[in-house]
Amino acid sequence: MTFTVTYGQRDGGAARLRLAGELDLGTAAELNAAIDRLVAEGQRELLVDLTELTFCDSTGIAAFVRGDNRAAAVGGWLRVTGATGRVARVLQVTGLADVLRYEGERPDRPVIG
Repeated sequence: MTFTVTYGQRDGGAARLRLAGELDLGTAAELNAAIDRLVAEGQRELLVDLTELTFCDSTGIAAFVRGDNRAAAVGGWLRVTGATGRVARVLQVTGLADVLRYEGERPDRPVIG
């Protein structure tokens, strides 16, 4: 299966990246390059849509952490949304489902309840 990263501006200013296919050792560099390009262009808020992502290994997890660190270095954030199946499970097991969860207009607000 192939891997694609597409992105555009969201209402409210955040860049929305859409991932499709399998994120692994062979494809993570493509995501890293897209994140680096967006941050270099001044984008601080990155929302990553995982709805069409079918697989994510530890290299993909590292790319999400790296992206969040890269955005945080310039006062921003990276958040994920739309994960299902095995991808959602990997995010839950690693703890990133909570750390990188997108909470609407205020991604850093605490979860209550």
